[in-house]
Amino acid sequence: MASPTPYAPVWFAVLTAVNGNVRAVPETLDLTADPVDLTAALVDVPSVSGDEQRIADLVERSLREQTSLEVVRSGNTVLARTDLGRERRVVLAGHLDTVPINDNHPSRREGEVLHGCGTVDMKGGDAVMLALAGTVDQPRHDLTFVFYDCEEVEAVRNGLGRIERELPEWLRGDLAIVCEPSNAVIEAGCQGTIRVEVRTKGVRAHTARGWMGVNAIHAMGEALRRLEEYRPRTVDIDGCAYREGLQAVGITGGVAGNVVPDECVLTVNHRFAPDRTPADAEAHLRELFDGYEVTVTDSSPGALPGLSAPAARELVEAAGGQPVAKLGWTDVARFAALGMPAVNFGPGDPTLAHTRQENVQVNEIRRCLEVLRRFVA
Repeated sequence: MASPTPYAPVWFAVLTAVNGNVRAVPETLDLTADPVDLTAALVDVPSVSGDEQRIADLVERSLREQTSLEVVRSGNTVLARTDLGRERRVVLAGHLDTVPINDNHPSRREGEVLHGCGTVDMKGGDAVMLALAGTVDQPRHDLTFVFYDCEEVEAVRNGLGRIERELPEWLRGDLAIVCEPSNAVIEAGCQGTIRVEVRTKGVRAHTARGWMGVNAIHAMGEALRRLEEYRPRTVDIDGCAYREGLQAVGITGGVAGNVVPDECVLTVNHRFAPDRTPADAEAHLRELFDGYEVTVTDSSPGALPGLSAPAARELVEAAGGQPVAKLGWTDVARFAALGMPAVNFGPGDPTLAHTRQENVQVNEIRRCLEVLRRFVA
């Protein structure tokens, strides 16, 4: 990668206007700039899922002009890597898209806080990756950077899936770091998730003669009691505590105001620790809802923390502190499925993601870059 040099950004004559706010879009980014300013520049380029071409063009152009990395474009995913013959390779990944803008664009800074759509999820993490690419010339590990599209929508559109099918060698490495928001703390692995439908059948009848029917909604009462009495596990893996969860998230039933319902469907979401496979989780739910019809509608495996891997140990040492479990599902699971340990490490409080109040502490952006520089430089 190119050594840091002074760089003056060039600006488009084209302006973006969102919610009445006008902001110039840079033609190229200064990868040696303060990563907080880099974050703001990325936030100011609207990139709602499916509309990432402009930001992907900007990232691609900046990497080609300011680094010596090999750069490849696939749709609106931009890939860049070193090829220095190092013993290990580290993959850093971040998605370029955001959820729809909610009167929180363009960016604005108030003291030590940067506000705006994508500041947390996850243009702060993207900025850290770009700054690393632009300022570390001789990393001790070979590095692969993956800036991908369509993470915030259905999984079939996720850019990582396309890269896995079309350019699988770009996702190989000894450690994956997904720069999703983690409060600048290493979140190891992730939970798995499974959704099921629990269904009851009844017999329709006129409510004036209800004894002639069988009420499917009433029959769901026992299933709801089992959920209410359920006590989830907390599982310790590599010193990380994964707290499981089981919640009813939807219920449907009923035909009309004067008809005994003949069907009721309860939707249940189970977040399970990564010591369980999706098959294990399914078997657990079928046992819990024994006597009911259970249909799996969605399932994704979790990811073990893998903190014993050499590259992961080095990252933990560089970050200091104690890694924690990722309570939720992220794309680290995709990398774990490819056979490598994977962690989340990025600036921002994930509870602010997707909210109108989305904002990030600027010191977290700088801390993440400092830790990753220490890890690779």
